[in-house]
Amino acid sequence: MKRTSRTNWERLNSMPDSEIDYGDIPPLDEPFFQRAQLGVPGTVALDPAVLAWFKRQGGDYAERINAVLRQHIAEQTEC
Repeated sequence: MKRTSRTNWERLNSMPDSEIDYGDIPPLDEPFFQRAQLGVPGTVALDPAVLAWFKRQGGDYAERINAVLRQHIAEQTEC
């Protein structure tokens, strides 16, 4: 047996945006955007030894991997 929705979809579809209650949504203020991170879909498989080396260096290894890749791109662009 399928569960049926008890939502009145016709009423919702006809409701103007001005009647929507956004009270439970946190504000998108400056602190929110300072904490926000851009996520790119997909992953890259790194060689385990490469990842282990970056992790042994301490700190934020993902940030350092990205810095190395950006430097490589810049060097390739200069050629």
